Amino acid sequence: MNIINVKNFKIKKISDLIWELQKDSEMKVPARIYCDKEILDHVINEFKQRSEWNALQQLRNFSTLPGAVKYIVANPDIHVGYGVPIGSVGAFDIENGIITVAGVGFDCNCGVRILKTNLTIKDLEKKKKELAEKLFQTIPAGLGSTGKIKLTKDEIDEVLVKGANFAIERGYGIKEDLEYIEENGCVKGANPENVSDKAKQRQFKEMGTLGSGNHYLEVQIVDEIFDENAAEIYGLFEGQVLISIHCGSRALGHQVGTDYLKVLDAASRKYNIPIRERELVCAPFKSEEGQKYFSAVNAAINCAFANRQIIAHLTREAFNSVLNIDEEEIKTFYEIGHNTAKLERHKVDGKTKNLIVLRKGSTRAFGPGREEIPEAYRKIGQPVLVGGTMGTHSYILHGTEKGMENTFGSAIHGAGRRMSRNQAKKTWRGTELVEQLNKRGIIVKGHSFAGLAEEAPDAYKDVEKVIDVMHNSGIAKKVVSVKPYICIKG
Repeated sequence: MNIINVKNFKIKKISDLIWELQKDSEMKVPARIYCDKEILDHVINEFKQRSEWNALQQLRNFSTLPGAVKYIVANPDIHVGYGVPIGSVGAFDIENGIITVAGVGFDCNCGVRILKTNLTIKDLEKKKKELAEKLFQTIPAGLGSTGKIKLTKDEIDEVLVKGANFAIERGYGIKEDLEYIEENGCVKGANPENVSDKAKQRQFKEMGTLGSGNHYLEVQIVDEIFDENAAEIYGLFEGQVLISIHCGSRALGHQVGTDYLKVLDAASRKYNIPIRERELVCAPFKSEEGQKYFSAVNAAINCAFANRQIIAHLTREAFNSVLNIDEEEIKTFYEIGHNTAKLERHKVDGKTKNLIVLRKGSTRAFGPGREEIPEAYRKIGQPVLVGGTMGTHSYILHGTEKGMENTFGSAIHGAGRRMSRNQAKKTWRGTELVEQLNKRGIIVKGHSFAGLAEEAPDAYKDVEKVIDVMHNSGIAKKVVSVKPYICIKG
């Protein structure tokens, strides 16, 4: 069967791994879902059970916004979000397209940095518990956590303009880090004047903190190599110790989203943009409102870059304290965000166009040769950092030319939830999860047992199946898998 009818929706099978939500009279473009039949069935069942709040309906509504080009993309980690599904990509023409909070997400530039070492698992065995405790005490985490760095309003403004450079100038990290961060750790076009005082005040004490939810710091071990050539180019080897840092712009980014909902709500009415769901309020990208929001998003993106840079420095200090390893021996492998709005050039119908690309729970995954990729990795393509859960493997993939052509150079960022946080808390107890994972050799240290229950591994999709969709579709190819060893949670 090539067409699946779901109430008033028609889903066409393009291939075993590509399904297209076909256009209706209001949609500007179709929506393509990269997934296998099992993941598609989950999306459809969610729609049938929750007809008012589900990923399929949100995907359709996202496709109705002005200026969308080619098609809206949904990755296999797709799940319901605020207005737009998490795991989606929308590319809009900058001349007649829009920008919306829902397409970016509230945690602007939530992303992942991976640090690599020349250590192996054998180097950690005798110091494992000590290292876990040191990381837990060193890296501020948890809801409302505060860091050692206390900034003034002027210093916050500097963070919002300079990004990771701000942290390095103050001795947090090394200059070499910048080469291996998306946009070299700083996006242009950030204007602190368009970020509210409330947003800045919420960030005064939160620099260098993990936060809560699905944010984590994880010591990982390279477990399996799928592409020897790519792994060699990336400097990865079996048994190698990596450290993954997953967090974002903290309270400032959330407040930016909250503030601009009101601004874009008024803009939607001012410019007569039909809104199919109140959470999809938006403004024309080139409008005054659209440009103000874009500049505030850029500021929040830079805040996240600085935040991860500080945490990376604190991580190096912890490793040095326990293992006596020189901090400069812990290199930044790569850092990439997955809640962003980016000005990029992509081919559409054979022509290269300037687009504003909104990635929500989706990471940039550029293919070989792009100048945005660090020179050392340019031959193979950009590293794609995919987080699993505290009890499952994570993956490093590489971007491909096929991904550039078909998904605006985008890919998955994680496994994707299959169960709400409330459901997870009703199903598991944090204390039991910690005990179970300890028996498997994984030390988990969290600031909230309820928070740990929310992040239970089985609350997420099977990460291997999600990865296989990306790999087998050619959008992003597997390089290595890594297994959790020590996990610090909020």
